[in-house]
Parts: sequence; C-alpha cells; structure tokens
Amino acid sequence: MTGENHETQLNAYRESIDNIDAALIFMLAERFKITKAVGFYKREHDLPAADAGREQKQIERLRELAKSANLDPEFSEKFLHFIIREVIQHHERIREKGEL
Repeated sequence: MTGENHETQLNAYRESIDNIDAALIFMLAERFKITKAVGFYKREHDLPAADAGREQKQIERLRELAKSANLDPEFSEKFLHFIIREVIQHHERIREKGEL
C-alpha cells in the first residue's frame, strides 16, 4: 500500500471516529439534561443526591452490556463512575444553590 493509500484509509477511519465522537457528545448532553431535571426533582422532594443502590445496578448492567459489545467491562465501569461523580456533583450543587 502506498503512502497515499494509507492516508486515504486513515482519513476514512478518522471520519467515522469523528462522527462517533460527535454522537457521543450529543448523547452525553442529552443525558446530562435529563439528570439535571432529576437533580431538581430530588431537591424539590428532599431526596439525597446519590443513590448507591441505583448506581451499583447501573454499573452491573453496563458491565454486562460492555461484555456483549466486546468492550472491556473495566473501562465501561470507569467511564460510568466518572459520569456518576459528575451527576452527583451537579445534584449537590442544585440542592445547595437551587441552580446548576
């Protein structure tokens, strides 16, 4: 394969990666829009920011999904922990300040 062919193939791969990255960003934005609404609901009803039982169920569910998708379950768990930490921080901020 020539250098030009390599570049063409890499560009095709990169275009797909860029499209996936864009979809991930929009999906995360939608997810955080919903979790923001959950934060306000929890504040209104005096519910705790974190729900350890729900979080554990989500981790177990996503680990199984990761396995079925041939994705490293450890990676999916780390990723979900990162998102959960962000959501809890948002919920705590909403609880304390009434805004995000």
